[in-house]
Amino acid sequence: MSNLSGKTLFITGASRGIGRAIALRAARDGANIVIASKSAQPNPKLPGTIHSVAAEVEAAGGRALPLQCDIRDEDAVRACVAATLDTFGGIDILVNNASAIWLRGTLDTPMKRFDLMQQVNSRGSFLCAQACLPALLKAPNPHILTLAPPPSLDPKWWGAHTGYTLAKMGMSFVTLGLAAEFGPQGVAVDALWPRTVIATDAINMIPGVDPAWCRKPEIVADAAHAILVQSSREGGGRFLIDEDVLRAAGVNDFSQYAVDPSQRLLPDLFLD
Repeated sequence: MSNLSGKTLFITGASRGIGRAIALRAARDGANIVIASKSAQPNPKLPGTIHSVAAEVEAAGGRALPLQCDIRDEDAVRACVAATLDTFGGIDILVNNASAIWLRGTLDTPMKRFDLMQQVNSRGSFLCAQACLPALLKAPNPHILTLAPPPSLDPKWWGAHTGYTLAKMGMSFVTLGLAAEFGPQGVAVDALWPRTVIATDAINMIPGVDPAWCRKPEIVADAAHAILVQSSREGGGRFLIDEDVLRAAGVNDFSQYAVDPSQRLLPDLFLD
């Protein structure tokens, strides 16, 4: 499969950042994009809504279904999946992109924030997969792609921000388990993580990070596209890095993805 034409992608957290970039990349192929995010009303501090991205998806050549969805809410997730099936007739790809971040130590992590991260990151990924899998199992080339890092027990990542690391590694272990369970049934369940920090609103949570040291979300979107056009029988259980995926696809010049090609790039969390 060379492109995603006619495929239906259910993307969480697609109203901005990496989720939006993945949506627009697939839209250029003529894909159907479900924009499942909480942001339905404009926010001066956080640009982008499900409706603004829907307009961009359709302008790029795709079909859009904007659905306001808090992935902590089981009923809301299942209702969004039902609406997707009513509109597009199936689901080919789930992209677990939605994530909550809080890079503080234990004594500076309110339990409300801790709970939010666990509910959105690992529980949300599990719930969205559970809700989409009946449709995915009927698809000819089904994929679940989660934005999660390679699993790590390195204390330097745990001691710095235990709550966030637990939540993010939870997404990684959900990926590992789903791949083992559903890979034999033809569903490719993989994880993707950026080599460098990506210039999204999340960098505001990382003290001292200059956007000039980052890459654009499009590098992750292009890597995701390269994964999702592969046969689902060839993937599964992989923890992939965007740069490695694109090198394997023949990309050698990464300057196009740099916010400022003259600046050094900052490695992302959880990578040595």
